[in-house]
Amino acid sequence: MTPGTLAAFLARNDAVAAVRLVRVRGSSPRDAGVEMFVTARECFGTIGGGQLEYMMIDEARMMLARGEDRAVKDVPLGPEIGQCCGGRVEVAIKRMGWSDREAALDLAKRENATLPHVYIFGAGHVGRALAGFLEQLPVRCVVVDPRAEELALCTAQVELRLSALPEAEITAAPPNSAFVVLTHDHALDFLLTSEALARADAAYVGMIGSATKRAKFRNWCRDHCGRLTIDRLICPIGATESQDKRPAVIAAFVAAELMKVLTEKETQPTESAD
Repeated sequence: MTPGTLAAFLARNDAVAAVRLVRVRGSSPRDAGVEMFVTARECFGTIGGGQLEYMMIDEARMMLARGEDRAVKDVPLGPEIGQCCGGRVEVAIKRMGWSDREAALDLAKRENATLPHVYIFGAGHVGRALAGFLEQLPVRCVVVDPRAEELALCTAQVELRLSALPEAEITAAPPNSAFVVLTHDHALDFLLTSEALARADAAYVGMIGSATKRAKFRNWCRDHCGRLTIDRLICPIGATESQDKRPAVIAAFVAAELMKVLTEKETQPTESAD
C-alpha cells in the first residue's frame, strides 16, 4: 500500500469504510491488524480475499448506505461461510472521518519508509522483467543503469536511476538492502557485486551468471579484493531445476528467491489466544 495511491483513493471518495481484522483465533487468511478500505463502488487493499472479504465488503457497503458509523462482526471461517481456514475472526467496520483518513495515510507513509530496498543493477530484459514483479510486492525497488535508452524501456512503476557511477548507489543504500546485479558487462558485474559483498548489512547479494562465472568472480576477488569472501553471494540467481532461459521466467524465480530471504528477516506475527 503506497501513500500516493491511497491518498488518491481517499480523495476521490467521500464515504469510505475501514474494514479491519481486530482479532484472529486459529487459522485465517491474514493476521490481526490488517485493513482494507471500501466505498460504494471501489475497494483498496485486502483482508485476505475469499468469502470473508466478500461478506465484509457487502457489510461495509450496507453500513454506509444506511448512514451508520460502525459495526463489529464475529465470523467463523468454516463451512458456515464456505471458507475452510478453520479459524475465527473479529472484524471492525468504521466510517472514516478526516482524522481516520489522516491516520491511515500516516501509517501508509511509515510502512512505506520501512520497506526493504531492492536495487536492480541493469535495465536489460531480466532487470525489466524483475522490476515488473517487484512493483507488486512490499519492497521499494530501484533500477539503476548508466544507459538512458534501457531505463526508458522499463515500464514498471518503480524508481529509475540513471547513474554513471552505479557503485555509489550501493554505498548510499540503507541497511538491509538487497542487491541484484545483472548488467550488460561482466567487469561491471564484478565491481558492483564486490561492493555489495563488502557491506556486511546487505540482506541479499545476487549476480546473474553460472557456476563458471561464480568461479571466475572468486578468482577475481582473490586477486583484487583482499580478504573479501563470496560465501554470501547467490550466483546463479533464481537457481531451480528449470532450464528455461526466458527473461520473465528467470525474473520470476529471482523474485521468489528475494522475497523468501526478505520475509525471513521480518518478525513473524503471533496469533492471539482465545
